[in-house]
Parts: sequence; C-alpha cells; structure tokens
Amino acid sequence: MAVFAYKAKTKEGKKLKGKIESVTKRDAMEELRSMDLVVFEVVSMSSVLNKDITLRKKLKEKEFIVFLRQFSTLLNAGILVVDGIELLAKQTTDAVLTDALEKLASEIQDGEALSVAMAKQPKVFPDLLVHMIHSAEISGRLEEVLDQMATYYEKQHRIKKKVETAMTYPLVVGSLAIAITIFLLVFIVPIFSEMFASMGGELPAITQFVLNLSNFFKDYWLLLVVAIVLLVVGSKRFFKQERYAYSLDVLVLRFPLIGMFIQKTLLARMTQTLSSLLNSSVPILDAIDVTSQVVGNRVVSKVLKVARKDVEQGESLAKAMEGHWFFPPLITQMIQVGESSGELDTMLRKVADIYDQELEEASDKLQSLIEPIMIITLAIIVGFIVMAIVVPMFSLFETF
Repeated sequence: MAVFAYKAKTKEGKKLKGKIESVTKRDAMEELRSMDLVVFEVVSMSSVLNKDITLRKKLKEKEFIVFLRQFSTLLNAGILVVDGIELLAKQTTDAVLTDALEKLASEIQDGEALSVAMAKQPKVFPDLLVHMIHSAEISGRLEEVLDQMATYYEKQHRIKKKVETAMTYPLVVGSLAIAITIFLLVFIVPIFSEMFASMGGELPAITQFVLNLSNFFKDYWLLLVVAIVLLVVGSKRFFKQERYAYSLDVLVLRFPLIGMFIQKTLLARMTQTLSSLLNSSVPILDAIDVTSQVVGNRVVSKVLKVARKDVEQGESLAKAMEGHWFFPPLITQMIQVGESSGELDTMLRKVADIYDQELEEASDKLQSLIEPIMIITLAIIVGFIVMAIVVPMFSLFETF
C-alpha cells in the first residue's frame, strides 16, 4: 500500500486536504470519487520529493505582515471575509500561510467566526491577533484593527531585526576567535612542540601551558565535542524549569551593556502591545493578561501578572510597576498620567515611540562598544598563543 496526498472538494463546496492509502494512484482517485468528492490533485508521497517536509514549518514574518495589510485593504474595498482569505491564499508564496488560509476559509464557510477559526491555528495566528480580531468583530472595526496589527507586527519585526543585528557581530567574532584558537592549538602548536622537545631544557610556564592545552585538544577532542553537546542539551532542559528560567531572564537583564539593550527592547514591546490592545477596546485586565504572555521575558511577565491582580482589585497599574527595578520612572509616570486622563492607550503609544527611538540609538551604541571589545579579546587570545611560541625561540637564539 502506498500513501497519497490529495486535494478535493465536497459537493457543498468545502475544500479538503489529506492523505489516503491505496495500491495505485488510480485506485486512490476512484476511492475519493466514491466518497462523492471532486478531486483536484492526487500525489504520491512515496518519493523523497513528495514527502511532507516537516523541518521547515515556520511562517515568514514578512509574508504574515503583508497578509494582514492586504486583508485589511480587501475588506475596505467591500470584499467578503471568506472571499478575501481565499484570494490571499492563492497569491501568497509562503506554503505555511497558504495552508493556514485554506483551513481558515474552510472553517469560516462552516460558520465559525474569524477569531475562533484563527485560534485553532496558534502556530500561525498569535494569541494577540486572535484577541484583537475578537474585539474587532464585536466593535465592527475589523478593517481598522487588521491595519493596526500589520503596523504593530512591522514594528515588532523591526525590533527583532535590531536585536539580531546587534548580536550578530559579537557572535561572528566570538566564533572566529574560537575557530582560530582551535586551529592554532591543533595544527600550529604541535609543529613547534617537536622542535621544543629536541631543544631540551625547561620550557617557560606560558609555553608549557599552551603545549598541554594543545595535547588535550588533540587527545580528547571527541570527549570535548560530547561534553559540549551534553552541556547544551542539559542547559536547555535545566532552564525549562520555571525558577531557573526566571533566574536566567534576571541575569540577562542585569548583564552589562546587553542587559540595558534587552530592557529597552522589552519595554518597547510591552508598551506597543498594551497600547494596541487598549486602542482596540480590549478590557484592561485582558490586555495585561495577553501582554504578559507575549512580552517574552519572565521578569516582566511576573510583574504584569501581579499588576493584573492589583488592577482587578481597583489599584493603579502605575502603582503596581512603581516599586520594581525593571521599570524606569518614565514608564510609571506616563502610565499614571494616562490613567488619570483616561488616555492610557495614547500615553503607552507615546512611550513605545520613545523606546523605539532609544532602541535605535542603543543598537548603534552597543555595536560601537562591542566591536573594539571583541577585537581586543581576539588579539589577546591569539597574542597569548603566539607569545607562548616566541618566548622559547628567543632562548634558542641566545644559545647560538
């Protein structure tokens, strides 16, 4: 028996996609037709080229943002929700998004609300978007909210790219330093090791240390690889535990230079998310709850969860944040003004704009500071190894 992937449609117009076992492709088509289905495509999954590729199941952020923007435009033009989704499913180039939109259209045709249908695909449609769509369905502002969410995800994508850009340089230089060090120890130092052995006499401490390190890398490289793999796997499991994961998030925020940059990133994300939710008439308790789930840091998430309880009991959001080290005075003061004036969403948006600008400056500053630090570190490592080789050479020249 072989497995075939198929695309078909019922007599009522509902699109179906799935797999079927049969002896031949013809038999598979016969079986599908006997189920009163209109068959569009039947493909064998026995070959490598036609098998489901599960390694790449990640939605492209740019495609997702474009979908939201285009969906909003189509609805503004008077096109029905289900027709708009089907149209976008045909024109998008992202396979993950195409599959998700086809399922979405099918669910809506069966009578599901857009937010409910999206909630069934959490890997594609985030909780934040689902809450915003649900609120928009109630208020009748779906087009406006979709456009607003496209802007929100564009900002989040830009923040993510800033973080990636700031972190790329130290990772590249750090990896280069490790690679150069290993190359020198494994391939270069052993050449001089034989020469030093023929010289006899006692070697300087720095040289002996480097030679011992070189021998260790040559003799136990496999053990080192296994140890590194075990360390990585063990660390992932270790930090999955809530209390250790929380401690790691605290450590990251307290780390010099990088901690400040991460803090601004989280503040920009938090204020943008809260502002978007409140502006879409999401109740403040729900807005705080959703933001605590998507902010991406357990320290901030914990404070927001405590703040939610305080707000539920009639306390001020600003007061709940005021005593915590993570939140600077600007945040609490602006939130306090927003709560007093009844324009909390507006104030949060202004704060988000401030931190978005600060993040831009912090990114440039971080790169300008890290660059010389990494170059100096690389020079010290290489210089140390070179010095270990050169020092005995001077002793050798003195004997002649």
